[in-house]
Amino acid sequence: MKISKKDLTAIVKEAYNAVKDENGGKNADYIPYLQNIPSSLFGIALCLPDGRIIEVGDTQYVFGIESVSKVLTAILVINEYGTAEVMNRIGADATGLPFNSIFAILLEKDHPSSPLVNAGAISACSMVKPTGDADKKWQAIDSYFARLCGGKLSVIDELYKSESATNFNNKSIAWLLKNYNRIYDDPDMSLDLYTRQCSYGVTARQLAVCGATIANKGVNPVTGERVFDSAIAPQIVSLIATVGFYEHTGDWLYTSGIPAKTGVGGGIMAIMPGSFGLAAFSPPLDDAGNSYRAQLAIKYITNKLGVNIFGDSVLEVV
Repeated sequence: MKISKKDLTAIVKEAYNAVKDENGGKNADYIPYLQNIPSSLFGIALCLPDGRIIEVGDTQYVFGIESVSKVLTAILVINEYGTAEVMNRIGADATGLPFNSIFAILLEKDHPSSPLVNAGAISACSMVKPTGDADKKWQAIDSYFARLCGGKLSVIDELYKSESATNFNNKSIAWLLKNYNRIYDDPDMSLDLYTRQCSYGVTARQLAVCGATIANKGVNPVTGERVFDSAIAPQIVSLIATVGFYEHTGDWLYTSGIPAKTGVGGGIMAIMPGSFGLAAFSPPLDDAGNSYRAQLAIKYITNKLGVNIFGDSVLEVV
């Protein structure tokens, strides 16, 4: 399907105007830092495979990446170990339960299930090479995130401290994984790496670039760098499609038609393979912890364009 950049820009702006005054949801209050972010912030960014970016609203505001970071670390460890080893050590199955579920580990008989839930993401951080060296592991995460997003990210120190002081559930997850031999380095180190990566500051524009890198089969459309092999792109998209919205992923795919990963910082990163990366940001969350406005904005755009991952068309912007 062909569309002009002018018409696509108009649709993105329409989505922004249609959603900006929606006042549903509320900021995450279990992480003190997030509770104080202005709830009126809202931005949408769309990045095309040729590097062109369409954006409107607060797309340069730096917010907490939170669970969207799980996608980036999953790509890193898949790139380091291959898809078969990540499947063997972590898995690729949806839990059907909340993102921080301990019960899900028990139901899966000691398996973390997917690198896009907390247990699997902590396990993925433990897999990052080299083993036993926290500084070098962090350097690997830091440099890889920059390559995916087209620019260096910085940790929001206040958010990192806030999360570190309240991550009791994740501590339980890390040591339960240790009990089942499903964490592959020191549990406390792995949890700290996970907490730190969730505390990165990112913009909607950077998430759109990251999404477009996945949509573009591993080539960052802004920098032109090949960040990961094209052969693993389908596996990455499948992970997002099966668990990107946790227990509400089926509802999301049914109504939006596009795989997307959500974070309690208010950001959502969506991928339409071969067509674009799309990100939206707004702090108020629904009861499941997903940005209220960002969901509406992405659905508006995908439904207006008529794109669907299960369809047979690729959007060509001329």
